[in-house]
Amino acid sequence: MVLWATDCAEHVLPYFEESYPEDDRPRKAVEAGRAWVRGEIAMSEARAAALAAHAAACNTDQAAARSAARAAGHAAATAHVASHAAHAANYAVTAANDSAPAEERDWQYRRIPKHLRLVAFPTRGDD
Repeated sequence: MVLWATDCAEHVLPYFEESYPEDDRPRKAVEAGRAWVRGEIAMSEARAAALAAHAAACNTDQAAARSAARAAGHAAATAHVASHAAHAANYAVTAANDSAPAEERDWQYRRIPKHLRLVAFPTRGDD
């Protein structure tokens, strides 16, 4: 779930990075989530990166950038609590809302491993 959540967050990270290129906290949160999966950092470090990404979200006045940073924060927080993955995906859709939210959700569905689809998309029945 962490890898899928980080993929979802990274997919919309440009919404944040284009407006705030000097702020790498959301990017570091995505990297922290992946590092946790590889066993390179402790869960507490991933959680700290998640909180930093949420702080970055609070520092922006642009909705898409804020949602992208929150997606990154929730992606890293999935290392702590698995249900954060759904929040990462939802914030990614919110970040893409102005362009193509349905396409973003379809991208997410195609990206998640088949054995986890029912966990992330309990109401979706197609495969």
